[in-house]
Order: sequence, then structure tokens, then C-alpha cells
Amino acid sequence: MEVKDLAAVHAIEKLSFSNPWHIETFLGEIQNRPISHALVAIPVADKKVIGYVVFWIIKDEAQINNIAIHPDSRGRGFGKGMLSMVLEEMRASGIRIVTLEVRESNLAALGVYNALGFEVMSRRKDYYANPHEDALALVLSFNPLRGIPRT
Repeated sequence: MEVKDLAAVHAIEKLSFSNPWHIETFLGEIQNRPISHALVAIPVADKKVIGYVVFWIIKDEAQINNIAIHPDSRGRGFGKGMLSMVLEEMRASGIRIVTLEVRESNLAALGVYNALGFEVMSRRKDYYANPHEDALALVLSFNPLRGIPRT
């Protein structure tokens, strides 16, 4: 993700979340390297940003902070593919665990995370606002012999 991508990323953010990040938050993430990593998905055929992922890496742990695919591109495997590639790079670089939070009602995201090997670690009561909802905290622990499940 670069500054030139921020308008497209922020448009996807506003279409995807009821309490979207401010564009300044994304700018802060791309300026906070090497801890913060912000990537965009740009299919070769479209040549435009259709999704993004923002994550932190601190030592041998990663936290996925934000991920979204434009509504027009959902259901075609872009999100799962993007996340799968990111997770494979994390595993190869020695990351031990990856965590994230997801709305309990986001069944599509939960399906993707489950397929990639994430498991529920805990529930975070009233984590989300607008509307208020619990978050499920998920964790993926890498088994160095296994890698990322592919489905």
C-alpha cells in the first residue's frame, strides 16, 4: 500500500465496515514500517485496488488489524487468496502465531478464517460499536511441518 492507493482503500473501507478507519489511520500504518505492513490486492486484469490487508509483526507474532475486499469482488476467492499468501510468507519468515478479531456475525469471514486454520481463542464482549457486538478473537498457530491449509 502506498499513498496513491489510499483513496481506493478508504472507499473500500467505508463500503465494508460500519465503523470505518479514517484515511489518516491508513496513512499512519504505511508510515509505521517495519512493524506495520499494509498491502493491496490489484488483479492483473483490473489494474485497480480491490482489497487490502493491514497487519503488524512484532518479533515472532503477527496481528491482522484490517482486511477487506470491495463488495463487487467478494465471493471470488480474492480475500482468501490474499490472506493465504500473506500467511504463507509469515510462516516462512518464522512467525509463530497470528491473531485477529472478527465480528461474531461475519459468517463469510469466519468461513475463510476457519478454512485457513484459525481457531477461536476467546470472545471479546462488546468489542465492536455501531452496532454493538462481540468479537471472536482467533488464533492461527503455525506447525512448521504443516504450512497453510489449501482448499
